[in-house]
Amino acid sequence: MSRVAVLKGGRSLERLVSLRSGQRVEEALERLGHEVVAIDAGADMVERLRAARPDVAFVALHGRDGEDGTVQELLEALGLPYTTSGVSACIRCADKVLAKHALRDAGIPTPEFVSFSQAAVEELGAAQALPEVEQRLGFPLVVKPAREGSSLGVKFARTAADVPAALVAAFAYDSKVLLERYVAGSDLAVSVLERADGPQALPVVEAVPLTEDFYDFEARYEIGRTAFVCPAELPPETTRRAQELALAAYEALGCSSVARIDLMFDRERDELLVLEADVVPGLTDTSLLPQAAEAAGLSFEALVSELLALARAHAAA
Repeated sequence: MSRVAVLKGGRSLERLVSLRSGQRVEEALERLGHEVVAIDAGADMVERLRAARPDVAFVALHGRDGEDGTVQELLEALGLPYTTSGVSACIRCADKVLAKHALRDAGIPTPEFVSFSQAAVEELGAAQALPEVEQRLGFPLVVKPAREGSSLGVKFARTAADVPAALVAAFAYDSKVLLERYVAGSDLAVSVLERADGPQALPVVEAVPLTEDFYDFEARYEIGRTAFVCPAELPPETTRRAQELALAAYEALGCSSVARIDLMFDRERDELLVLEADVVPGLTDTSLLPQAAEAAGLSFEALVSELLALARAHAAA
């Protein structure tokens, strides 16, 4: 068995979710017989890793530092195998604007979008272009921070009068925001896991909010706020297309080991669109990757074991 450092917590707005993911991983590792070193990522993280001398790092850090390539760079500098995609893929996926440009360049359907930085608004008069942007995207539209996960800071603007407040709210989370065409339909997630014969798309999960119009942070993580259907109740052809799009996005974004691809399915138009990719999917009781793995016949312990094996294999390669 191995000595495994579980990196969790950190300083992002997803800290509490990360602590829950990390705790669940630690319990699974202990059941599997591994020696666990739990590390709440902070200023002493490198010092604690050097002292512990783990064989591998299990990254359960969500959001800033964990998903944007920061901790991956540090782990590579220390020569320590880790369980996520590599640095460049993490950087690309953590920034929704970079990710959407990569998807569009690869010919993968994604909702039309425009991005503004706060500097462009303040110094280049970008806000004056809002009428053209609104005409291009239509209403309602979605305003979201470029570099936050778990639906944090996401606002819906149903009219032009709603846009300024939505921008202010999004800029409170990040200095760059994304304005995106709203897609009415079903929230789908397809987790991709590398297996012996290459990346495999796991069963599709549909998130059905029970008390809100949309799937936000609270609906995602509070038990009883959302119903999760896995496998999603979709026509077989739609399931196949969703999994194919997820695999294409996984490849286009340079992901490895595991990632969750989020999509929207417009049932009226029979249209599937890729929204974004998460390189450190949640591992809590309500998270989508464990549900998809279970539907594919993988227990949580088996999923954790596979991720450790992938970390070692990538390091060896």
